[in-house]
Amino acid sequence: MKRSEINKAMRDALELFKEYKIVLPKFVRLTPEEWKTKGEEMQEVKDNMLGWDITDFGNGDFNKVGLFLITLRNGNQLNKEKYPKPYAEKLMIVKEKQITPMHYHWSKMEDIINCGGGNLVIKLYNSTADNKLADTDVNVSVDGEKMTFPAGYELVLKPGDSVTLTPGLYHRFWGEEGKGTVLVREVSMCNDDSNDNCFYDKAGRFPEIEEDEAPLHLLCNEYNKI
Repeated sequence: MKRSEINKAMRDALELFKEYKIVLPKFVRLTPEEWKTKGEEMQEVKDNMLGWDITDFGNGDFNKVGLFLITLRNGNQLNKEKYPKPYAEKLMIVKEKQITPMHYHWSKMEDIINCGGGNLVIKLYNSTADNKLADTDVNVSVDGEKMTFPAGYELVLKPGDSVTLTPGLYHRFWGEEGKGTVLVREVSMCNDDSNDNCFYDKAGRFPEIEEDEAPLHLLCNEYNKI
């Protein structure tokens, strides 16, 4: 991705958050220059990759295959003694027809919540022992209601709807065409995007960046640049 694309996605998100009267934490609003003045007091933010997360999954076309996220809070799957927090929370923005590739998590259970805007479509499969798509019924909880769907079912979450995705459950999602951009909240167990994603579709979790302009804010995987 070009840095200019990332900066635009940030500016667009800030406008959307303003519309929904969402105020972001201070660490999200820090500029690269302000990060240079920070020290050990911000180690939790760095170690647990809180903050901006914008990716094209290595596809090269963010509007077609991509996702905007901000991690607001998180524990640490690999260092529970230092960071015992057992939960995470994210804000996500999903555009119409913008695909997040098919994947599941080995450890993380998550609730995906449509907070407003358009409809979120989630395609669901169980996984097999060798990480294939299983041809078996999928059991999920939709707002606390147990539901069973056939393999490959496309669940539509309208504003206010949510679904619980368990470990090993493959999912691909996108904004329904003609319904508008979707504001999504994820509430989950601790998140580890470096180790806890099993992609069925070929994908890279973090983007390679072409520096065509200065960064507006640092991404959560860029703190080591400081």
